Amino acid sequence: MSTTEERAPHSARTTAPKGERVADWADERLGIYNFRFLIRKVFPDHWTFMFGEIALYSFIVLLLTGVWLTMFFDPGMTETVYQGSHVPLQGIPMSQAYASTLDITFDVRGGLLIRQLHHWSALVMIAALCVHTLRHFLTGSFRRPREVNWLIGFTLLVLVTLEGFVGYSLPDDLLSGTGLRIAEGVTLAIPVVGTYLTMFLFGGEYPSHEIIPRFYSIHILLLPGIILALVTVHLIYVFYHKHTQFPGPGRTENNVVGQPLMPVYTAKAGGFFFLVSGLLTLLAGTAQINPVWTYGPYRADQISQGSQPDWYMGFLEGALRAMPAWEFVLPGGYTVNMGVLIPAVILPTVMMAVIALWPFLEAWVTGDKREHHLLDRPRDHPTRTSFGIAFVSLYLVLFFGGANDVLAERFHLSLNQITWAVRIGIFLVPALTYIVTRRICLGLQLRDRDKLLHGRETGKIKRLPHGEFVEVHARLDRDQEYTLLSRKMPEVLPAPAAGQDGVPNPRIRKEVLRHRLSRWLYGGQIAKPTPQEMQQALEHLGHSSGGHASPDGHASSNGHASSNGHASSNGHLETGRRPAAEEREPDQELH
Repeated sequence: MSTTEERAPHSARTTAPKGERVADWADERLGIYNFRFLIRKVFPDHWTFMFGEIALYSFIVLLLTGVWLTMFFDPGMTETVYQGSHVPLQGIPMSQAYASTLDITFDVRGGLLIRQLHHWSALVMIAALCVHTLRHFLTGSFRRPREVNWLIGFTLLVLVTLEGFVGYSLPDDLLSGTGLRIAEGVTLAIPVVGTYLTMFLFGGEYPSHEIIPRFYSIHILLLPGIILALVTVHLIYVFYHKHTQFPGPGRTENNVVGQPLMPVYTAKAGGFFFLVSGLLTLLAGTAQINPVWTYGPYRADQISQGSQPDWYMGFLEGALRAMPAWEFVLPGGYTVNMGVLIPAVILPTVMMAVIALWPFLEAWVTGDKREHHLLDRPRDHPTRTSFGIAFVSLYLVLFFGGANDVLAERFHLSLNQITWAVRIGIFLVPALTYIVTRRICLGLQLRDRDKLLHGRETGKIKRLPHGEFVEVHARLDRDQEYTLLSRKMPEVLPAPAAGQDGVPNPRIRKEVLRHRLSRWLYGGQIAKPTPQEMQQALEHLGHSSGGHASPDGHASSNGHASSNGHASSNGHLETGRRPAAEEREPDQELH
């Protein structure tokens, strides 16, 4: 038995395109074809998702401008006499760090633009990270299996804030030196280890000649490396867990509806990157920030009037200004400065611990061990939303407290009255914000229920036979109905039994605590309409719109039975006809 191999004649063979040959060459060495599933990865689309992208693109701009600035900045603390082009500071002794900052600003072509672009990018990145974290908190995207990614994101927020403070301190001007002096005082206030930490960080009594070089190494090497690594891991987890999405028709816990990474999402993300970069550059070229030449070099015996840190450190400044100067002496002559320890150490630690541990607290209270890939609407979890907004209000009270001197000067108010208002507001404003936000969420839930039962307002007025004028309501469209009816009603844990058959419950305290926290988290919400209520509502909407109810008693806004059957013929509520994409429940869906 013999076999013959048939080959096309040489003249009939075609040469592969150049792009294909390059791709084959790369695949032979890098195996890029094995990553084909990545380029078809689907990402949902929603305007709230852009805050994470803004933070990422600002970080890229930060890296690029930081590399450029590294070529010209000298972190040395050796004293020199300035002889640069800025006449008002000529002949003034200053450190090499401050002198090189002035040289970048006035003598290096484009130096001022790059400096301000670097600074604005840092501010925008931290702001975007804060809003990004708040969005994750309000929508519940931190739930299983994303608890680790939540901790990574929280760590990124803390590290980026520290990175901003360290970079802000590098020019060694009078304003940044004042901030360093505050940081030294906060470090000293830490009991037992404060003195050792200060000596380790500053390298001696303040001011020392080692702090700026050390901060420079931390700023350009240590923290950026850690941040870059965490950003990479964070994005890998986003790919691995698949992106969360808001509920809606065709969206389930098992699929993702959106656009593929290549070419749609990549094109949109690339355009958005250039848009963010352009706006940052426009901001850097038109809005002055951190004019170090007006402050002068740092001297320990001077301080600039109206000193204000960057906005992300404003809450710490406000807490320090609002706290009374309390202190006490322990046996042995050890003084504990509560006026610094509480606002600058304990309060930030508690605030960060609450943010970091909230996913685990909520999971423990609810006992929910399911995976969640659909997001919550903030109104559907009033307690969580109210707590988050109250947390933001506390931050804002402390932030404005850090500008009490500026507010007193600009608005001709008493500094002491503003300080007392901040002290009272720390307790009063978050409580009021919590109550008001919860009432708003419950009001929105009630409005959604009313829309389902009575329809939407059409703006048309109809006169009834007996002379009464009423507004005509129309049934919601199917997408809105599906979204509102698919809301999951969290259940409050039942009250635990004190015992059974005369045997006391050994876990009664733990279960009572969980029951009370569960009632706080999920109690008092507005219930969804029952199937019977929806059936009656659809019949009423069918009659009021001038249509005719279907034979089984169900009507739509046009008077005919709806194909999605929100009220089915057997009296049970249905959430809509499942589309073909949802019936097979793939991992990814394109639209």
